[in-house]
Amino acid sequence: MLAQKYGTPKLGEMLLPRENFRPYPTIEDRPEWDGLPLHLRTYWMNKGIAKLNHAWNPLPATAYMDYSRTGNRERYDKASWERRRTLASLVIAECMENEGRFLDDIVNGIWCICEETFWGIPGHGYMMKRQDSLPDMEDPVIELFSAETAALLAWTHYLMKSKLDSVSKMVCERIRQEVKRRILDPYLTRFDLWWMGFNQERMLNNWNPWCNSNCLAAFLLLEDDPERREAAAMKAMRSLDHYLERLRSDGGCEEGPKYWLYAGGMLFDGLELLYSVSARQIHVYDEPLIQQIGRYIYRAFIDDAYYVNFADSTAKVQIPAELAYRYGRRIGDDKLAGLGAMVLRKKREETTDLEFPAMSRLLPALFHYSEAERYVGETPYVRDAWLDGIQVMVARERQGTSKGLFVAAKGGHNDESHNHNDIGHFIVYCNGSPMIIDPGMLTYTSQSFFEERYSIWAMQSAYHNVPIVNGIQQRNGSSYRAADVDCKFDDRSAALSLDIGGAYPDLAEIRSWLRTISLIRGSSPCIEIKDEFLLQHRTDEITLHLLSPHLPRSEGDGSFVVEDECRNRISIQFNSAMFAGSVETIPLEDAIMQEVWGERLYRIHLKIRTPLDRGECMIRISEV
Repeated sequence: MLAQKYGTPKLGEMLLPRENFRPYPTIEDRPEWDGLPLHLRTYWMNKGIAKLNHAWNPLPATAYMDYSRTGNRERYDKASWERRRTLASLVIAECMENEGRFLDDIVNGIWCICEETFWGIPGHGYMMKRQDSLPDMEDPVIELFSAETAALLAWTHYLMKSKLDSVSKMVCERIRQEVKRRILDPYLTRFDLWWMGFNQERMLNNWNPWCNSNCLAAFLLLEDDPERREAAAMKAMRSLDHYLERLRSDGGCEEGPKYWLYAGGMLFDGLELLYSVSARQIHVYDEPLIQQIGRYIYRAFIDDAYYVNFADSTAKVQIPAELAYRYGRRIGDDKLAGLGAMVLRKKREETTDLEFPAMSRLLPALFHYSEAERYVGETPYVRDAWLDGIQVMVARERQGTSKGLFVAAKGGHNDESHNHNDIGHFIVYCNGSPMIIDPGMLTYTSQSFFEERYSIWAMQSAYHNVPIVNGIQQRNGSSYRAADVDCKFDDRSAALSLDIGGAYPDLAEIRSWLRTISLIRGSSPCIEIKDEFLLQHRTDEITLHLLSPHLPRSEGDGSFVVEDECRNRISIQFNSAMFAGSVETIPLEDAIMQEVWGERLYRIHLKIRTPLDRGECMIRISEV
């Protein structure tokens, strides 16, 4: 898509030289900075003022060693990321005001970051050849946050070079030296970094566009040598092609909507850099796959900040509103652009934090803010969507509104990127409010990846809305997958049917387990979960699970009612002659889960009463 089309002998001629590459206004471009909306200027000035005379937090060796000693990622990661957020806030405040009062703090921040041994985080130290509890400064691996740091320093250099030079010529020189040593040189010379995709020993995921887009920004903003800039652009296109080749034609993000911000979103960031530095000659926005990647995020949209959060994603996702707006405008999709504009206006009305996660997102957000705020576009509330590649169905009662019932369900396999063992899993919302849920992710630790991942409860099928049979949960691995998958839509219903028996090991003794998840529209709308199963032997060790953030209340045999604080209510009906219902409380101690769900979740157990080797059962969910 990229390298073959644009990797011609004329690529070097397409790229603007560094001195002519002006993607955003620098601090000297006063009309653009002074013309930003007053509330944005006030907000960012206040953020900068709060960081004046900042005491740059230490990053001791023992904090880095926490990861190898205890598995804790937070102490070092948070301190590292706070340095970078502080620097970005100071830089933007100085660009807003242009009076020099933030300069010393900016220089301190640059110097502080440049003196760090490693710009990455301990959890990514596995990439180094010599494994140790501390990083090897002679092995400049490029991972997510070292690439992010290089881009931040490159944008700082681009925006403020003249002002930094007025303090000392050594500041920008140090930026160029450190970024060259840590990122630019290894980016050109190394082909063994797994995320590049040149050696397919690992599955590509969000790392590819995330690292490539930031490395590309550093090259385009700092590198003077036209041959090296051309080589970097060519390598980025080749590497991005490897990522695009592994995506399905539906553009679905199997890592979940939170990771779309760093997968599809970062892909867009990289494509925008290529589009801009080539004076719009490198243009792939008419490619169907690029368009589908953007559309995924509104197909996963439920209401407010809620998204279909399969895999390692929280149910609430703060998407970069302006990025969604610009992506939509680039591909000519008014629903995607409309989602971005809607989210931006909601943030503005609620006066929530307008901070964006990185300088590569913040600058376009600032300079396209007014344009996006005025845009209306189309409603992003799609009635139905079937992402056949990642096997995810979403359906709501009516197009254009969150009112009524919403269901999402998935097939796929249990070796997806950021996988949870959840084949046949589904979620239910009512009037945009979560009723039957996916619990989401926990704060990452050393257990979150590699061989210990499935010892964590939130990754296990027992804490998703799927059966446990003979005490056996689903197993992780690509061979554990859905079969006979079929999705159908019409005005009356939406239905996903699939055999989930293959997601379980032989010990479960399942011959087949056909599950059908349906949304029935019309005068009496409801959601039906129908299971037809065939086992090798009779057993009474069959339990169906349903997770909810609200305490289910029993209303007689065969019925639970779930109600939220806004009095949205659903009724869950089941065959009480076949199943005994009970409710378990799951206390939540993790900060990420507490932020979304509060102090606890509830798990409905529907346990079969008598031994069976075959059967059919139905759960019916309706609004009451």
